[in-house]
Amino acid sequence: MDVIEKFGNRVSSQALKDPEKARRLLLAGYRLQEKKLQFLPDRGLPSSGQYVARVVMKNIIQSLSEPENAAMVSIFVPGELVMAAGLTPYSVEAMSCFMAGTKCEQTFLRKTEEEGFPETMCSYHRVFLGAALTGILPKPNCMIYTNLACDGNMMTFPYLKDKFECPGFYIDVPYEKNRESVLYVADQLRKLKRFLEETTDRRISEETVRSAVDNSRKAAANYKKQLALRCAHDPVTSLTNELYALFMCHLMAGSETAVTYTEKLLRDVRMSPRGDGLSVIWMHIMPFLQEPVKDIFNYSKKMHIRACDFIADGFQEMHAEDPYESMAEKMVYCIYNGSVKQRIEEAERLARITEADGAVLFAHWGCKGTIGASSLIKQSLEKTGLPTMILDGDGCNPANTSDGQVSTRLQAFVEMLEKGKEEKHA
Repeated sequence: MDVIEKFGNRVSSQALKDPEKARRLLLAGYRLQEKKLQFLPDRGLPSSGQYVARVVMKNIIQSLSEPENAAMVSIFVPGELVMAAGLTPYSVEAMSCFMAGTKCEQTFLRKTEEEGFPETMCSYHRVFLGAALTGILPKPNCMIYTNLACDGNMMTFPYLKDKFECPGFYIDVPYEKNRESVLYVADQLRKLKRFLEETTDRRISEETVRSAVDNSRKAAANYKKQLALRCAHDPVTSLTNELYALFMCHLMAGSETAVTYTEKLLRDVRMSPRGDGLSVIWMHIMPFLQEPVKDIFNYSKKMHIRACDFIADGFQEMHAEDPYESMAEKMVYCIYNGSVKQRIEEAERLARITEADGAVLFAHWGCKGTIGASSLIKQSLEKTGLPTMILDGDGCNPANTSDGQVSTRLQAFVEMLEKGKEEKHA
């Protein structure tokens, strides 16, 4: 049993007996990790990877230690307004990832089962719910959630809103992608601004909102520039590092931090050489805990993730001049809203830009939209000549996946890509 596992077991046992003490223990561990990231950063990663690891660790600590200044949010909530309100994004998905990384998730998964939540529900939401039910997670200042794009939101947030007796705001995003939908969502976002002013008792100026949206534009422009360079540059990365990028383009959208991160990323890409071996487009979330997947991708100089559709979508360009319409535009035209056709087109676009050899679609446990569309996505991409693998698994609960099967399938896919590349060059 390693140190992390021992620590996770201790947090788990305390959570069931004394949740306040368990939270203090968890915070102590996370603060030690923050110091380690500050003074002993991961030299295997480029500057942008080291930077974003510190930023996300700090955010998790603030969510747990200063919940009165945090907004519990789902992944597609406009980070620009959360940043403008001066609140810490208290993320269901990010917190669950850290719980799983601390190896205490099984206790919280069992807690949700005892409460009657279905096992087929997204494990990110089940871990978070279980942790909230034990009391280890504190009550936030408020909650903001949307129907985009995970149906787990519609169980987790209303349930915890009642349990915590916490102010909540729901953003309804229509299925149709048109001007009327953008205006409808923009009107809700103006109301969200007033809601945040009431819950924080702080005025949010229109200048602050516009500045946050401008930061998102800058970050998106930087991301677009580095994406155009990816066909000739392969910086070293890890699945965890890619998850942190997801955090920056959604939850921290609108912050100066996100701009700094993308500036560092652009510089790292420019300075990195073209790697030997293979490259893929990653679709959906990353199973950062699954050993066979880590063995293939983490710090690899032979297998490169050149782009992720989830991240690229978060850094999408906004065209509307009005800041609320800009944020609404990003939500309405999100590739996870509406028809699967947009996800297919985005993967094809990313593959063309980066000259990727293949694609991996991660079908996360409980994500009905991705699992249901996976066969169509694979067939459509392979018709264009892009070999595609559907990788079934669980991004937050490794117990739901067989390492042996994943390893066998990944190795076979890598061999197929190698053969295809050899034939292409021949």
